[in-house]
Amino acid sequence: MIYKNSKDWKNSKQKRVLLLAMSGLGKTYVSSMLRAKGDWFHYSIDYRIGTRYMGEHIVDNFKQIAMETPFLADLLRSDSLYIASNITPENLSPLSTYLGKPGDTTKGGIPFEEYRKRQTQHHSAEKSALMDTPHFIERAKQLYGYSNFVCDSGGSICEVVDPWNPKDPILNTLSKNLLLVWIKGSEEHTSELISRFDQAPKPMCYQADFLLDAWQGYQDQTGLGPNKIDPNDFIRWTYARAMAHREPRYAQMANWGITVNNGELKDVSSPEGFENVIYQAIDNNLK
Repeated sequence: MIYKNSKDWKNSKQKRVLLLAMSGLGKTYVSSMLRAKGDWFHYSIDYRIGTRYMGEHIVDNFKQIAMETPFLADLLRSDSLYIASNITPENLSPLSTYLGKPGDTTKGGIPFEEYRKRQTQHHSAEKSALMDTPHFIERAKQLYGYSNFVCDSGGSICEVVDPWNPKDPILNTLSKNLLLVWIKGSEEHTSELISRFDQAPKPMCYQADFLLDAWQGYQDQTGLGPNKIDPNDFIRWTYARAMAHREPRYAQMANWGITVNNGELKDVSSPEGFENVIYQAIDNNLK
């Protein structure tokens, strides 16, 4: 770890952390709070993906859909219409909408091969965005004068690294520049996330082998062909399996840093409160 102990963390004038956790466990909430109430730069991996690396794909998808309407098509051809993605760290809908859901196109799905292509694009983009982190640490300090830095990682970070490989290039780069903090959820919170997802299923990024197994497993269980699969039903069916798939990967990633429980951060409302939680966690993880 870049901080030898809790005293080293407390006395540091440059506090740098990367928050990693499944979606819904408070990464963006904490990051936004640190940015709003303290001297912290907020680097959102998903925002970087959706702007720098996949922004063109997202906007081209908007344009492709707009071209299906003759009125809009004429305006686009004459450069009379400007289409852009209004993505923000708090609103990543343009990115998730582009990723889409596989299945029956009459129910809002996209063909599975197109879905896999977009998943591959996201994986490549996520790796690049993570490797950009040291650049943004320096940029935040030199350009904006921020000494403290929080990297708000995406929920799929565990899908693009090999936490069991001590030579993993992404984890080595990150751990040399930041304190990796795993926000661990409880079984109760996992059930809550699954229930919330069931009510409002949203696109996700999966590891390639896991996705192929899930796609085939769903067809085997339901007897449905690829073009008859309800996209929302498929991702609901897949979500709980994805959570179970990710848990051991996150647990192994915790060995590259420290672990805090979601409950410890739930009521944190100030940078000082966050810094105290990390202070205690460093001590606990060194025992």
